Amino acid sequence: MDYLQRFLADTRGVDTIPLKMVVYLTITALIVVLAAVSWNNIAPVMDDADVDRQLEDAALKISSIQHGYAREITSKGTDGSMCTVELSLPEHVNYVAFGVDPDPDSDGNLTNLEWSVEENTIICSYSSGVKTRVLISGEPVEFRKGIQDEGGKWIFHEDFYPDGSLSEGVVIEGPINGDFSFELVFDGGKQTLSHF
Repeated sequence: MDYLQRFLADTRGVDTIPLKMVVYLTITALIVVLAAVSWNNIAPVMDDADVDRQLEDAALKISSIQHGYAREITSKGTDGSMCTVELSLPEHVNYVAFGVDPDPDSDGNLTNLEWSVEENTIICSYSSGVKTRVLISGEPVEFRKGIQDEGGKWIFHEDFYPDGSLSEGVVIEGPINGDFSFELVFDGGKQTLSHF
């Protein structure tokens, strides 16, 4: 018992306990703040890496149907080789373009200039003005915007293009989230028709 009484009576370090508590809490708060700042800097990089992964998957799927069966554009149905691309992109993505650059001057306006055809390319434009390109390997891939006619047949959507002079390319403007289908069709040559 004598030992316990001496232990309880020892008050030599009592005045340093509050100071140690303040120091330890300050260090813990500093670590939490640094972790939060680091996360805010890392999150956009991780988002952009995920965008790149999704677009590379899309390029692979589109490339895979290019050697399949191409439906004659005048025939009814959807019996051409098809693929579905799943995209779930962050809000800072303005658009994704297939086979075309709809904003060659990068001013954010997609209708002021004629679109620049870029076969075998998927372009992703961010709100910061940066564009990334993903190449589709293999033979040339021509993209066309599709629309269903009254009979339910998918045909070329000629009124889609802003200046009426360009007939190639497909653009998906943000927010981009969902499944987007493409079909291989034939109209004097193979073309990849969008079903959205």
